[in-house]
Amino acid sequence: MLPVPPPNPSLDSLASYPHWFVAACITIAAAGAIWILAKLLKWGLYLMITLVLIGGAVLTIWLLVNPTK
Repeated sequence: MLPVPPPNPSLDSLASYPHWFVAACITIAAAGAIWILAKLLKWGLYLMITLVLIGGAVLTIWLLVNPTK
């Protein structure tokens, strides 16, 4: 049988809480982290769409003003 490693000392403070409570808190924290990540990705997508639209408009105006021969 494999030897069992000693418990992590940083988790000793959680040992006094019920396991279901620790699992519920970790689940809520993970859901919050995913929600924040989704918000950051959404705003990044909005920024990229805005930059593409502005860049396309500037390029179109520049090509209208400076036609090539």
